[in-house]
Amino acid sequence: MKWIIIKREHYEIARKRMKVLIIGGGASGMMAALSAAEDGSNRVMLLERQGRVGRKLLATGNGRCNLTNLGADASRYHGAAPEFVKPALERFGVQRTLDYFRALGLLTVAEADGKVYPLSDQASSVLDVLRFAVELRGVTVVPSCDVIEVKKKARGYEAVSATGEKYFGDKLIVCCGGCAGKRLGGVKSGYFLLGQLGHSCTALYPCLTQIETDPTWVKALKGVRADCRVALRRGGRVIQETAGELQFTEFGVSGPVAFELSRAVSTGGEGLTLVLDLFRDYPAEALAAFLRERRERFPQLPAEELFSGSLQSRLGKTVLKRAGIAMAEPLDSVGDARIDDLCKLVKAFPLNVTGVKGFDNAQVTVGGVLVSEFRADTLESRIAPGVFAAGEVLDIDGDCGGFNLQWAWSSGYVAGKLGKGGEDA
Repeated sequence: MKWIIIKREHYEIARKRMKVLIIGGGASGMMAALSAAEDGSNRVMLLERQGRVGRKLLATGNGRCNLTNLGADASRYHGAAPEFVKPALERFGVQRTLDYFRALGLLTVAEADGKVYPLSDQASSVLDVLRFAVELRGVTVVPSCDVIEVKKKARGYEAVSATGEKYFGDKLIVCCGGCAGKRLGGVKSGYFLLGQLGHSCTALYPCLTQIETDPTWVKALKGVRADCRVALRRGGRVIQETAGELQFTEFGVSGPVAFELSRAVSTGGEGLTLVLDLFRDYPAEALAAFLRERRERFPQLPAEELFSGSLQSRLGKTVLKRAGIAMAEPLDSVGDARIDDLCKLVKAFPLNVTGVKGFDNAQVTVGGVLVSEFRADTLESRIAPGVFAAGEVLDIDGDCGGFNLQWAWSSGYVAGKLGKGGEDA
């Protein structure tokens, strides 16, 4: 016989029926709890699989927590129906988010690119004000509660944990997040739980992660950073193009540019190539003229110094090696044709893509539960009345730069209103 041991405090909590039962204590789950608790008649319970709520928040923005972006609108989101985000963003957009957090005690600062961070520059500041508010508003938080099953009951819904506890709520909000960041708690449970209620899920892919390439030319460049323009191509067709900082790794590339392109790589299949313009502000003709001038000024300088002052040392030498130019060769032996070839190479430095890092390293999941099965204005299920969903569990993902957390705040707030309209706006 298998014995299931239930902690007494969990047993006492599980016996209570709540008005609102929320599964998942991440960004969207905490916001949903606070939103629901604004109605003082709502008894709200938050079930969290980890030992404490908001663990993934501490890792966002490299520990700084890029909590939103001033440019957040529907154009920055993706999925089968990205326009689904519009009602939530209109009801609880960037300014309302900033005002909301200020009321909780959080001061923020916006950078030139629109990214918003806590003034303290610490993600823990965001989590602290959320946790304090959740406690102050009387939300019952049940940590270390791994929900494995949800059931429709005569009145409301029942959630069953892996250790046998049963929790009841008139309304159910699923905020379990996605598969990304497995080391920080990313799981598929939300998809399975909503599937038990009749919902469908798309294919899932890792996003906002590093890109893997043929290591031949990148391994020696590990740690080198370059400000460049990067095009993702298949054959002669450009799939996506962006510019910014790229960091080389032993397996490929990382940094903001790689993260921005990772969605297209993750979902794009085989035959992809990254093409780097290492002199994005210099036309090929101007660059060729500069290199010829350098050759004329320093004819006996070894070729390995050709890019000194214009490219990072290891990167410059890698370009020369790939072009077949010997490091010790004097510059006056590098003819115009070879300089033209060098210019073509640095303006279109190709790296064959082999994939992306998996869900362990990803920040966001591409795909999720079909948004067509939910009402965009309330986030209530069209299949299971009284069930709501928010955040990454839905088939919505945003660009890198605070857009995914804004979706978590906006969708969590709207879901927490339990189907009520926008009279609070």
